[in-house]
Amino acid sequence: MASLPFELRGKTVYVAGHRGMVGSALVRRLAAEHVELLTTPRNEVDLRDQAAVNAWFATRRPQAVFLAAAKVGGIVANNTLRAEFLYDNLAIASNVIHAAHVHGAEKLMFLGSSCIYPKLAPQPLREDSMLTGPLEPTNEPYAIAKIAGFKMVEAYRSQYGADFINVMPTNLYGRGDNYHPEYSHVVAALIRRFHEAKVAGAKEVAVWGTGTPRREFLYVDDLADACIHLMKNYSDSELVNIGTGEDITIAEFARVVAATVGYTGEIGFDASRPDGTPRKLLDVSRLAKLGWRASTKLEDGIRLAYQAYLSEIREPAEC
Repeated sequence: MASLPFELRGKTVYVAGHRGMVGSALVRRLAAEHVELLTTPRNEVDLRDQAAVNAWFATRRPQAVFLAAAKVGGIVANNTLRAEFLYDNLAIASNVIHAAHVHGAEKLMFLGSSCIYPKLAPQPLREDSMLTGPLEPTNEPYAIAKIAGFKMVEAYRSQYGADFINVMPTNLYGRGDNYHPEYSHVVAALIRRFHEAKVAGAKEVAVWGTGTPRREFLYVDDLADACIHLMKNYSDSELVNIGTGEDITIAEFARVVAATVGYTGEIGFDASRPDGTPRKLLDVSRLAKLGWRASTKLEDGIRLAYQAYLSEIREPAEC
């Protein structure tokens, strides 16, 4: 059993995926922990390249690893780029987890995604719901890759005694999101759509799907804080959900975003677009027992996310 708390101060800490929304939030949060931060720009180390990853770990030997790197996107990206989502995420997870073990990392955190729970699992989603039913077809390749990462962490912990842990974030939003018009997640997509409609004076904005699915949304800087808390205070084979414990319909959420952006036109729904899973709310009781709860209210977080969008407007990079 690993000793707790696991102290980060003074350690070399690697954030894999530091330029993504989650990774950059972890970097911001780690600034208060007085660590020696390690990062790997994609043009220097391709995490899909086993030899390159192994060589980097052999040289730098991080003591703690946050594995936040992933090929990510919204429902259209997941359903369109199925081969890339499966291959890239399998390769990243297997390469980084194995290299961390081989080169003596003291602790590793692997970040999954709540979309890998079964499509019709009982709500709210408990950690033991994983692999209890069929996956949502539109994101099955991504889900399978992430499940493999979870199982790798469990296996290395069981066979080698590695202090590796799994966490399961809910839907995320905030600074550093991807605003691609087709491949973004719902929060970024709606912020961009309502902003552009406001600027253009459009009379109506079409939201994808029927508006009836329910979703939980967590501000990304809250996620980073939860990850630091768990890295310090948790060591077990069971994964931990990270969320708010509250959800909202997509229709209601769209109205929140529209109000924040200042769009006053009509909101319609394009039922020809897929809805995805009917509901996705995490049971966060395990996280609460470990002493952490989200602190950013949805309206406040959306306001911060919109401010970030206004400062970050640019051609979206590949996520």
